[in-house]
Amino acid sequence: MKKFRKVLDGLTTSSPGVTLGSPSCGSAAGTPTAVPTPKDIDIQETLLSENFQLCKTVRHGFPYQPTALAFDPVQKILAIGSRSGGVRILGGPGVDCYCQHESGAAVLQLQFLINEGALVTACADDTLHLWNLRQRRPAVLHSLKFNRERITFCHLPFQSKWLYVGTERGNTHIVNIESFILSGYVIMWNKAIELSTKTHPGPVVHLSDSPKDEGKLLIGFESGTIVQWDLRVKKADFRIYYDEAIHSVSWHHEGKQFMCSHSDGSLTLWNLRNTSKPFQVTFPHGKIQKDGRKESCKPILKVEYKTLRSSEPFVIFSGGLSYDKAGRRPTLTIMHGKAITVLEMDYPIVEFMVLCETPYINEVQEPYAVVVLLEKDLIVVDLTQSNFPVFENPYPMDVHESPVTCTAYFADCPPDIIPILYSIGAKHKKTGYSQKEWPITGGTWTLGSHTYPEIIITGHADGSVKFWDASAITLQMLYKLKTSKVFEKPKLGEGRAAELVEEDPFAVQMVSWCPQSRIFCVVGISAHIILYRFSKNDANTQIVSLEVRLQCEPEEIITPSEHENNPCFSEPGSHSPQPHHQYPVSPGSRTPESAKDSVPCLKVKERVVRVPPGYQSDLVIQLLWVDGEPPQQITSLDINSAYGLLAFGNCNGLAVVDYLQKAVLLCMSTLDLYGATDPYQRLTRSPRRNRQSTSGLTELTDNQQSVDMERSKSPTSVKGPGRKLSLPTDLKTDLDHVNGHCTSPISQSCSAGKPRIPMGPEGPRLSRRGPGRPPFRKAQSAACMEISLPVSHTEVGHASRRAMLQQFHGVTMYSHDEHHTTTSYCWSERESRENSFSRSRSSSVSSIDRDTKEAITTLQFGESYGRKSDALPTPCLWVGTSLGVVQLIPMSIPTDQEERMEEPVTIGPSGAVQMLKGSVLRFGFMDYMGTVIQSPYEVWRDLNAPEDPDRPRRRKLVNFSPSSSQDACGEGHLAVVCSERQAKVFLMPSQSCLFVHNITESSFVLRADVVSVCNSVCLACFCANGHVMTLSLPSLRPLMDVNYLPLTDMRIARTFCFTNGGQALYLSSPTEIQRITYSQEMCDNLQEMLGELFTPIETPEAQNRGFLKGFFGGNAQTFDREELFGEAAAGKASRSLAQHIPGQGGMEGMKVAAGGVVGELARARIALDERGQRLGELEDRTALMMTSAETFSKHAHELMLKCKDKKWYQF
Repeated sequence: MKKFRKVLDGLTTSSPGVTLGSPSCGSAAGTPTAVPTPKDIDIQETLLSENFQLCKTVRHGFPYQPTALAFDPVQKILAIGSRSGGVRILGGPGVDCYCQHESGAAVLQLQFLINEGALVTACADDTLHLWNLRQRRPAVLHSLKFNRERITFCHLPFQSKWLYVGTERGNTHIVNIESFILSGYVIMWNKAIELSTKTHPGPVVHLSDSPKDEGKLLIGFESGTIVQWDLRVKKADFRIYYDEAIHSVSWHHEGKQFMCSHSDGSLTLWNLRNTSKPFQVTFPHGKIQKDGRKESCKPILKVEYKTLRSSEPFVIFSGGLSYDKAGRRPTLTIMHGKAITVLEMDYPIVEFMVLCETPYINEVQEPYAVVVLLEKDLIVVDLTQSNFPVFENPYPMDVHESPVTCTAYFADCPPDIIPILYSIGAKHKKTGYSQKEWPITGGTWTLGSHTYPEIIITGHADGSVKFWDASAITLQMLYKLKTSKVFEKPKLGEGRAAELVEEDPFAVQMVSWCPQSRIFCVVGISAHIILYRFSKNDANTQIVSLEVRLQCEPEEIITPSEHENNPCFSEPGSHSPQPHHQYPVSPGSRTPESAKDSVPCLKVKERVVRVPPGYQSDLVIQLLWVDGEPPQQITSLDINSAYGLLAFGNCNGLAVVDYLQKAVLLCMSTLDLYGATDPYQRLTRSPRRNRQSTSGLTELTDNQQSVDMERSKSPTSVKGPGRKLSLPTDLKTDLDHVNGHCTSPISQSCSAGKPRIPMGPEGPRLSRRGPGRPPFRKAQSAACMEISLPVSHTEVGHASRRAMLQQFHGVTMYSHDEHHTTTSYCWSERESRENSFSRSRSSSVSSIDRDTKEAITTLQFGESYGRKSDALPTPCLWVGTSLGVVQLIPMSIPTDQEERMEEPVTIGPSGAVQMLKGSVLRFGFMDYMGTVIQSPYEVWRDLNAPEDPDRPRRRKLVNFSPSSSQDACGEGHLAVVCSERQAKVFLMPSQSCLFVHNITESSFVLRADVVSVCNSVCLACFCANGHVMTLSLPSLRPLMDVNYLPLTDMRIARTFCFTNGGQALYLSSPTEIQRITYSQEMCDNLQEMLGELFTPIETPEAQNRGFLKGFFGGNAQTFDREELFGEAAAGKASRSLAQHIPGQGGMEGMKVAAGGVVGELARARIALDERGQRLGELEDRTALMMTSAETFSKHAHELMLKCKDKKWYQF
């Protein structure tokens, strides 16, 4: 004891690698060490490093911050570009591909090579990229970097290999798509406009070739200048100077008219016969005011002018509303004849595109749909019906309908659960969609052989929970549950109560689901838990509510003898006794809200409610306010259907609820759980004045006295001279839980011995958050948190993990130097690094209060041995805390069904205590054969089903006892425990440590799971430095360590989760879910699982225009771009203008095997096919011309015979 006190005071240091409480378990970092075991455990580990490889599989959801849109009318695939440089390509079911530009530059424009299996992207870094889509994972074939000019617009004519590129300087360059080399042919801005023009026309905003003649290029400049450039003679046919800025131009298919949209909300129609003034000027949304002037209107950002054979043309545009109508939502306007339809959108319009039947611009377009890309949604409007309904979107674009706050991933689910959830969810689908099929049907996809049922669950800020079918790397919503329906709607109030109504009090913090028993638990941000049971029948039910007072109260002085007090247990159905203390109240807290006591944050509906089939609420548990302080957030949860128990904890303590009897079995502080087995020496505590603490995230200070101060850059503390770190104001304050992991042990003061309320004698409560500030702010989605990591400390030399984790968990830290500014603290570097449980400080402050708030970070029910002397396994609760303590709590549960509903469950928290470095994250159990022991569960039964007298409903339990499958090996099992820094394997019931592995010294583990991979098991970990690691079990031998993803924002940490089968997921953006695999087997089969983006389709034939029409009207097919733009005619472009960069990817077949015999054969075969196709087209054209010539000759001969004998005066 004396030596331990010296260690705490920093006077001595422990030996390297020795772990307190388990001296025989020491090891150096990264070196697993085995110790002699009481039993001869011989488990054959089959996993090798070759079984692991990390790669991305698929991305779901809506592209975050979209910028561009393109559509291939022949292949019928859609491409969406984003601000982060991503490109999403969508087709039919299962055809969903994501590619990313290495530069990360925003995508400005997309251009498909129609029916060629290629895509051109123009990025904000002035680089053009050519993507090959003839492979399942698209790759860049060529890149062209412009050095001196900024790209503003691109245009690629159909069936052309020359790309027109407009720049900010007003010049137009031409790029060869095949070689991706710049042509020497350039249209300079000063040649395009008249020499007499004194001003620069501005950037190029439009480029298009004339439908009447491909040799004529229409160039639109931002200032309002329009030029038609004759590419053959290299001069302008006409120039238009308009006094309003141009945003877009659209041709009539005959090539005689075009329409422009302008910045004043007007549309101008121009006729090529007279370009001196517009043929027509309209203000679609500009009304004439009383004084005779037109309303000023917003710019029309884009217009499309599309023709039909059977009716009048469509004019479709975005924007153009009058400025007077403030607050109106963004609109898409459809003008068809005299009818004007205005479609209001939920989000701003980024881009829209009209889908037409033909890819040829000189044919009647026959539009049938409009794709509208919004900031946060993608909709397609059906133009073939007069009411313009939208198509039902088959893609999971509504993941972010409400911000995602948590995720859960379940692989290899029971096969019947997906059809059941789908059938229930299908009853609540929206109606009113177009009856036609979704028009984007390109690509092909087949169900692979390596598929199994997978479900993803997302929790949201509005309290909703969504179940998604994630089988076969697809995503489809199955069922939506609204947890807010359990509660009364918050009423408007005054002061702080009014602010609460505007927040997200129902936000989902974590979920727990048992697929076998179909029991589902939701933890909300208002410190509430809702237990749901699944039923196929609707029911009238009264919601049962339990209120739990899980709060600690401060003592003026704590004597060492208090640590030896026996823990007081609550009777079933009762709560822990809470002694009340009277404190003087400051003026700032004299409000009704500050006096809140023994009330929950939300009010449960008291009336009988009718619930539809699906998940129906069975029990609501709420933590209570205590003396004006809101309850602390719930940090851990576990439920077991076989036991009928639910356990949860926070930074105040632990509670166990019997949800069958609707009774609270246990409710006590963490320190009371230890009793005489407390691993810490709690010293005398002096009174503290004006203590300020809250779960709200207001400020962060670095001088925090905590357990394991500076333990190798640990998250449990921050070191420094009272420096405060400012945090983003939009950071969610109360979502201090990530995937069952909480490292916020020091958010409030907590003393040993008795439960207590964290309030100093003179501490005003409201001043902790500021006057009128609500206890929790708007629910920050896991998607919205983008914060940079703290700066490096000068004394530590790295980013403090505590500072980041406090941002991560939303917990306020306060400095002890606020009231003891003259006190200096010093720590031993070696002690803080090696002794993970010492409360380091100088001896001069040994009597000053240190707030060691110990949070419950993980819980796990299971069959185990609560004491070393136990001969048989019994139901136990494994408890892990933020100080690295593991405690077993044995329980006695009646086995008979009738007794279980009447007799109380007894709990005795006096089991074994083990220690690890860092907060405990995960438990796992294995038998002596190396097989994972699953938690027992109850087989699902529908409680609302009609009674069958012949088959009474009885509970059917499935128990995976450690002794059930290993009689030859003897009794016992292995327990795997993983913390932020360390993993250990214990032998039960002897509780000896078999293996220990220090996972990381420079970072900390955010997420850990025991998962099955390749018919074996391993421990998978995700660290804050971005490393994904796997360790063998039980030897904890490192198998994989990949630096995958740096933790740049809290969203990833909150949503990262592993599952069986070597898969994981996280929220890569506020709107997208990224799935990855760390299994070599799945990486090998990934190509088979992905869809084909390109399918060989014959290009539609152009309409027969007729010989006379082609002869007199000008035939666009006679224009040869190669003669004009090729190197022989135009020469080479300046090398300094653009730089060609070869791509890393290649084409399947020809490109992948380029240079080899297979590549040559493939190239020759494709060339022959193309040559044969061209010869066939030439033969058809020749036959058509011969037929036309014969017809012309016949008519001419008939005319000659008719007029042969006539005199000249007879005509």
